[in-house]
Amino acid sequence: MIAQVHRSINNLYDAACQDGKAWKLRIKGKKLPTEVYEYNPVAVGDWVEFTPYSDTEGLVTRRLERRSAFTRWNIKLEKNQTIAANMDQVAIITSAYEPPFRPRFLDRAISCVNGAEILIVMNKCDFFLTEEEAHRWALYKRLGYRTAVVSALTGEGIEDFRDMLRGHVTAFVGQSGVGKSSLVNLLIEPEKKQVTNEISTKYQRGRHTTNHSVFLVKDDVTIIDTPGVRELLVPYEDKRQLQDAFPEFSAYSTECHHGGTCTHSVEPGCAVIQAVEEGLIDSDRYVSYLGMLESLEERSPSYTRTKFRKNKQ
Repeated sequence: MIAQVHRSINNLYDAACQDGKAWKLRIKGKKLPTEVYEYNPVAVGDWVEFTPYSDTEGLVTRRLERRSAFTRWNIKLEKNQTIAANMDQVAIITSAYEPPFRPRFLDRAISCVNGAEILIVMNKCDFFLTEEEAHRWALYKRLGYRTAVVSALTGEGIEDFRDMLRGHVTAFVGQSGVGKSSLVNLLIEPEKKQVTNEISTKYQRGRHTTNHSVFLVKDDVTIIDTPGVRELLVPYEDKRQLQDAFPEFSAYSTECHHGGTCTHSVEPGCAVIQAVEEGLIDSDRYVSYLGMLESLEERSPSYTRTKFRKNKQ
């Protein structure tokens, strides 16, 4: 039998078949064979094959191939962690105020999306951005990303935002405190409202509210609500994949005489570096890219992580 995972807590899964029947699932043998070594073999949104052992319970035997995922690097365990899977689009929620707009977090979030459309959402639009922040926000539009401006407090832009969600499975991701759960509250049934908390004044960051991903549906709006995060690290092993999150590079990378091996960081004569120096590529976005590239270069080699894993088993 096949079902989609709607909630995941401590390797216990709430799932539903296409006919709507709900199931409680766990992984058979506690380990699920997968081709990729990762923190969680099953995430909310995954379709899984399972064998029932009662009228409402079953054992997961296989995860079906994912068509999309939002994945981050788990630095403590040194492996990737998928937050949500099989969505059509990812709504990256940011904030104009408390916490302040952090474009470099947005850049990292964009880099964590694989196989889904990206929608960048500015909440708390009743507050003003600085001139520098406004420039950076406008840049995402110029790069071709879809954007939405909303206020969970006043309701401004909510109906237009809802229209962008209709008929799609959308994963909501964002930093703690940006108002992600408040937006979910406006878009789903009241009885399914997520708990919200105030902002931590000391750190200008939100307190975690949603502590696990959950699949929510109302009419033709489907949301995978994910826990708020403080930091994101990109999940790649191949540094060249990072360039896909920077579409402004593509027009110049084809001119780069270093070819497909160029990291656009230190190579002399790199066309991308030259474009940055000439102001054709935004310098702050480029610094954001270099920061992510550095984090990949500092990561321990995969063979040492595999050895460590085997020694622990």
